[in-house]
Amino acid sequence: MKTLMGNAKNINLIIGLLILISFLLLMIVSFFYTPHDVTAMNVANKLKGPNSENWFGTDEFGRDIFSRIMKGTQTAFFVGTLTVTIGVVFGTLIGGIAGYVGGWIDEVFMRIMDALMAFPGIILALMLVAVFGSGIVNTSIALGLIAIPSIARIARSGFVQHKEYEYVLSAKLIGVKPFKIMFRHILPNVSSPLIVAASVSFGVAMLAEAALSYLGLGVKPPDPSWGRMLKDSQAFLKSAPWYTYAPGIAITFMVLGFYMLSNAIRDILDPRSN
Repeated sequence: MKTLMGNAKNINLIIGLLILISFLLLMIVSFFYTPHDVTAMNVANKLKGPNSENWFGTDEFGRDIFSRIMKGTQTAFFVGTLTVTIGVVFGTLIGGIAGYVGGWIDEVFMRIMDALMAFPGIILALMLVAVFGSGIVNTSIALGLIAIPSIARIARSGFVQHKEYEYVLSAKLIGVKPFKIMFRHILPNVSSPLIVAASVSFGVAMLAEAALSYLGLGVKPPDPSWGRMLKDSQAFLKSAPWYTYAPGIAITFMVLGFYMLSNAIRDILDPRSN
């Protein structure tokens, strides 16, 4: 049984890393090189099927789909990174203070988080983007705000549990300041579930960005976005199915890679899995 569990962990970790490293390398290369200009239009070459010059075919403006998929990795990783950074930093800070201090501060912070979690995430993101405007930065900030409540609750539960442990009580007795106890002593011991939550949030953020771009409220043209490519390809699903398959498969594999990686991290960091 242990061997089977260990193999499952290794398979998730290996496949997840291979997928994400492939996309990461594709993103790095896209900063310096793409086979074709991602914004150059050639109407005479529109909706061409996959060939030796255009590996994934061309779109309705004659733009190379593979080059735009490459460039779209920049959008995906930027949105995911900024979203997770906002969610983890503010979620950990809010959850840590609420869990460690307790009392009315805990009640106020958690009721605010509950109120945010009561809204469906994509609806709240739509509202925020509609108010503050679309664009890659505003989209990332909106998705980051949505990620805060769930991470805050995870952080709070860890801080509530650990603040009663002997090492924390000993630190209090020798006069260590509360913030030092929270973020130097407790935080490293509750980081495992936060790491898993961050990796899950990365995949969710990319999927949400694709959904917002599909609805026309995400990344603005001419910046390539897999969600917008999926939307634009919908009208040509029968005549040019490769146009839909390329961004759809890219989104699927990117999210799958992060979920497999998060599952592997969870199993490795969770002692009960052994």
